[in-house]
Amino acid sequence: MSNAQQDVRFEPNWESIRMHRVPDWYHDAKLGIFIHWGLFSVPAWATPVGEFGTVDWDRWFANNPYSEWYLNTLRIEGSPTFEHHRATFGDGFDYMDFAEEFNARTRRWDPLAMAKLFKSSGAGYVVLTSKHHDGFTLWPSRVENPHLPPDRRCSERDLVGELTDAVRGLGLRMGLYYSGGLDWSFNPTPIKSQELVGATINHTPEFAAYADAHWRELRERYDPIILWNDIGYPEQADLAAIVADFYNDHPDGLINDRFETRKPGSSRRHHDFTTPEYSQLDEIAPYKWESCRGLGYSFGYNRSETAEHTVSETDLIHLLCDIVSKNGNLLLNVGPRADGSIPQIQAERLRGLGAWLERNGEAIFGTRPWVRATGETEDGMPVRFTAKGDAVYAIVLGRPGPDGISLQLDLPGRLRHATLLGSSAAAPASYDDGRLLLRPSVPLPDSPAHALRFLIR
Repeated sequence: MSNAQQDVRFEPNWESIRMHRVPDWYHDAKLGIFIHWGLFSVPAWATPVGEFGTVDWDRWFANNPYSEWYLNTLRIEGSPTFEHHRATFGDGFDYMDFAEEFNARTRRWDPLAMAKLFKSSGAGYVVLTSKHHDGFTLWPSRVENPHLPPDRRCSERDLVGELTDAVRGLGLRMGLYYSGGLDWSFNPTPIKSQELVGATINHTPEFAAYADAHWRELRERYDPIILWNDIGYPEQADLAAIVADFYNDHPDGLINDRFETRKPGSSRRHHDFTTPEYSQLDEIAPYKWESCRGLGYSFGYNRSETAEHTVSETDLIHLLCDIVSKNGNLLLNVGPRADGSIPQIQAERLRGLGAWLERNGEAIFGTRPWVRATGETEDGMPVRFTAKGDAVYAIVLGRPGPDGISLQLDLPGRLRHATLLGSSAAAPASYDDGRLLLRPSVPLPDSPAHALRFLIR
């Protein structure tokens, strides 16, 4: 963060707020952990019909693979979730009654164990769902919800506070997610189509005051470094004042792009980064972006998912490399069980990613996009590029053949030295007429991707 930005005093208007710049720490971190945890973690059920973006909208909502949307899908009569709920819990069982079971199970939760797992992944920051669309909060809020009984509106344990302390104790930064547009305790209208998402956002003065009070309380109690809002924000809210106060307290803080009102004719507000979901960009972006996705088709834990629905370790590593090469971060979601434990397959993916980053993280952390993001070796292996100082990194997405690694590159100077990260073996290299050839002295290890460092004179 520059001294110039530290000296800026932000006023509660969007013209002033737009002077904020993305802090260096966020550019450097590259990887964050998203956590979707709440009442939906008790039934933990959805139909795994496909990843977001691959299912037609006319099928999506009744067959929603996002388990965190359980309450909405339950309200669509005849949906698979409606039938599952009736068969499993009975006709008279209300969704908010899951609060009793959730509170009982979270008594066994170990926040430090969760934080240590996140640390092992190589992540630099964590974002927790403080309140999702169902209206249930993961902290004992002092803000009254007039539509929910006191024993059904928040967790018994201060899950937000305890995880925040554990995460920060391990040197990671903590951000908080909040559903500022949808709250089904204020508007229970079932969302059956894409058009109804925007139409059911709460723009009433009552909800605007409620959401503002929540964000102020979250900031006062937990001091998050990222305000990660979802699906819009009330038109009548005092958002500019909240954001200005946040930036004045934290010049190195960030807000995402989902505070937009989604109301026709409303003016655009401000964001530090965009948030494509289950997708990434084709080229290097001139702005900061953060791709968010689950390890499976759902963000919340879905007991119906198997290894078939879970991203492989190889694909996960390739995904991170691709995103970073194009000026993005990856916010990778885990869906804990109701007791806070992380399913084994999710934990394995985090540890596998962390092990690769331990050997190759130099090509990821603290880097910036190079002049180009993509390429391929002469034997057809995809390559992603990053840069840092006088180093250019080429990450080969696969295992090159026995003849070494050959690339067509336009280096901005003379090649001074080449290194294969994570290996102490010599890697003689030559660069002639735009062709770079690197021949490791020993066979390359079995790895989903191999990172090369080229020092340029």
